[in-house]
Amino acid sequence: MVVIGGGAAGFFGAIACAEAHPQTQVTLLEASGHLLAKVRISGGGRCNVTHACFDPGILIQAYPRGAKALRGPLGRFQPQDTVQWFATHGVQLKTEADGRMFPVSDNSETILECLTETAQQSGVKVCTGSPVQSLTPVSADPADPRFEIRLKSGESLKSQRLLLATGSHPLGYRLAKALGHQLQPPVPSLFTFNINDPRLQDLAGVSVPTAELRLLVEGQKRLEQTGPLLITHWGLSGPAVLKLSAWGARILHDQKYQAQLLINWLPQFNQEKLRQTLLAVKAQIPQKRIAATCPVPLPRRLWERLIYACGISSEKHWAEFSNKLLHQMIQELVQGQYAIQGKGIFKEEFVTCGGVSLKQVNFKTMESRLCPGLYFAGEILDIDGVTGGFNFQSAWTTAWLAGQTMGQAGEIL
Repeated sequence: MVVIGGGAAGFFGAIACAEAHPQTQVTLLEASGHLLAKVRISGGGRCNVTHACFDPGILIQAYPRGAKALRGPLGRFQPQDTVQWFATHGVQLKTEADGRMFPVSDNSETILECLTETAQQSGVKVCTGSPVQSLTPVSADPADPRFEIRLKSGESLKSQRLLLATGSHPLGYRLAKALGHQLQPPVPSLFTFNINDPRLQDLAGVSVPTAELRLLVEGQKRLEQTGPLLITHWGLSGPAVLKLSAWGARILHDQKYQAQLLINWLPQFNQEKLRQTLLAVKAQIPQKRIAATCPVPLPRRLWERLIYACGISSEKHWAEFSNKLLHQMIQELVQGQYAIQGKGIFKEEFVTCGGVSLKQVNFKTMESRLCPGLYFAGEILDIDGVTGGFNFQSAWTTAWLAGQTMGQAGEIL
């Protein structure tokens, strides 16, 4: 059995195959000299292994693409199984307040070492610097498929079963397409918003614990997310932005990352409650300066910038707070519009929306419906999740299924 791709899905699939079928020789091919590159940098170097959501029906809601296809696989290998797998292999995970799960060491090297050492112990042959040139099916018998794998070095390998786990690398897409598979065009997911707006300038580092964001794109379905928001040097980031970018990945790509963003800085207030709160402050402290008194849960610097956008100077008092200003302030606080002018990246943890069409894969086994003996796992598939460990969980789940089944040469499932 040959696995192409030395990332999370490739290693997990190779190990699953080798552990479930010890009699099988598993070879893992990695084009570069670096194994598990995304594992190393994930979670700021801590590795966000999975998410503490143990109900597959709820878990699939974190996947903008692939949720329906993943429902069955996650019933067989879900985050609880991931936690148990790593515990069995010597790595304990911990859960943070937001549900993200990390190794207790807070060091991604712990996960990297676990995977590489387990692969070695289970007999997986790992070959780095082995870029694949082409794949050729050499048997037309579905019960006994065989492949010839030609490397760029000129070397040729034979394999009974083959797992493509190349992530979003163009090589994997090219190989899958050459074997007849349809691709959903890959576009970025999980990115930050570039916004050049005077209301946000010089506020880098200011955060809001809960904000509601909505994309305004004509003719498109309503897309909104609520969560923590972070102002950056280039615009906006934080979980709310990253989730919205995932759900709106294709729409924003089609719009060339130019769109209007509606921000409700105070989703815990409805407009009437906010109106009453502001009028109460006016009645209680009319001689206080508006800029110096923030009656809502917002950082002081952001409050000052937002009221200034309403035309309220730093010297204006609450006694001068007219009904017109009241209306303008409410609009600014709960329906402020900002122009998205481009995208950034989420550190180095880029995720791609798109990949091999899910209709062409049997999600009971992860085997191709078009090419017997060929399996898929991880990000090469048209599956992606929001931030929080969901993309790794998809990789563990699909790779585990592929590894379990690809080693059963000739068995009909």
